[in-house]
Amino acid sequence: MENLVAEFGHPTYSAFPVIVARLCLAALFGAAIGFEREWRHRPAGLRTHILVCVAAATFALLTIEIVHAPTFEKETARFDPIRVVEAVTAGVAFLAAGVVIFTRGQVHGLTTGAGMWLAGAIGVACGLGLWQIALLATLLTLVVLAVLYNFERSLDMKEGRHRMAEPEGDEKRRTKPADRKREAG
Repeated sequence: MENLVAEFGHPTYSAFPVIVARLCLAALFGAAIGFEREWRHRPAGLRTHILVCVAAATFALLTIEIVHAPTFEKETARFDPIRVVEAVTAGVAFLAAGVVIFTRGQVHGLTTGAGMWLAGAIGVACGLGLWQIALLATLLTLVVLAVLYNFERSLDMKEGRHRMAEPEGDEKRRTKPADRKREAG
């Protein structure tokens, strides 16, 4: 029983209030980006961006804890903290790929996918205690998403920007007649 209590009662390298602050900051920054996406009725919104950011921050905190854990103090244990960045990037890329949709010659969701990827980076920064980088990245993200969106709309750049070329010749013949009729009508 004492072993069980010791297992769940061991102290962390980072003070618990610091861990709480880093995770809450990640949630706040993820919410800021997610709110903008939700406001624009995008597929990945508030909850998704919060979860991505907090998950990335958690992985970063776990990396700090693992590096300083007594279990891994042996010389045979080697760590490369950059692997947490690789793991978060791969995981978020998988989620973001699910948001990108290609239909009828148009690509949708690229900005949302990129925002999710950036939320992961912001979460890692929060988890590592680099709040200045996380704050600046969040502010830049909000400027890009909100201000540049309005700028694109004012210049009428948004409509048809991601349109792919229409199939020609043999490619057009390979499509189903019903599909061609629906696209034409």
